Parts: sequence; structure tokens; C-alpha cells
Amino acid sequence: MENLDQIDLKILRTLQKNAKLTTKELAEAVNLTPTPVFERQKRLEKQGYIKKYVAVLDPDKLNQSLMVICMVKLQQINNSIAQRFTAEINKLPEVIECYNTSGNYDYMLKVRSSDMKHYQEFILNKLGVIENVGSIESTFVMSEVKQNNGINI
Repeated sequence: MENLDQIDLKILRTLQKNAKLTTKELAEAVNLTPTPVFERQKRLEKQGYIKKYVAVLDPDKLNQSLMVICMVKLQQINNSIAQRFTAEINKLPEVIECYNTSGNYDYMLKVRSSDMKHYQEFILNKLGVIENVGSIESTFVMSEVKQNNGINI
């Protein structure tokens, strides 16, 4: 972050709230003219501060209202087993996030499904058949209290 000034940080904060802003709107938000804002935004993209722009979709409207936090423990773990597991996880569209964790479990998955029946099929036919999966613990999300795709800068 040593290369970022206060204007860069303000651009990043503003884009986290609404990445759909035009260059003109972004310039107004950070009190600059469009040309330097455009140049700064392109530099932030090139330097990797901005990875990508996405649309946040409504899972209820897309029949994906069931969210499950799924904790996975592998039977054994080493580099090649972890690589194979993560390669398989990346093929599963139901898994929208995956984290390698410390503690009692090796991985934490965030899974989206239309309902309990489809989640059960996912566990039995997809996740449960991945080699070296030892145990799976599912926690069903009743409501999302806070969701923030941004980071505090």
C-alpha cells in the first residue's frame, strides 16, 4: 500500500461500493477530473489492486437461496492431496468460496443450492466422492446478517 495516496484509496473505496460508476461519476466522487481518475484506475488495475469487476446477484431470485457453510476434514493431507482436492473443488459450481483453514478442519466451503434435496445430492454425489474426504460438517445459514464484498481500507 506504500504506493497508494489518499486519492487512490478513495477511488478504491468508491469502486467497492459501486463498480458500475462511469469515469465521470467516479471523478465527481473523488473530486478530480475524469482524465486523471481514468489513468489512476487503469494503474490500480495494472498493479493488481483491482482484480476484477463483478455483479452481486440475488440468490433468491436465481433459485439458490440455500447457503451452507461446509467444513471438510481430509483423511490425510500433503501437498499433492491438497492440490487434487482443490482442483476437484474448483470444478463444482455449487461451491462459491473455498478456504484452506487451520484447526479441526482442513477446508471451509461456502455452498449454494436450491434446496435441501439438491444439497444432499451434492454431498452424496459430488463432494462425498472426492478422494481423501474424511468428514463433512454442514452448517445451514438461516439468514445473512452482514455481507460485504469489500475490504476495509
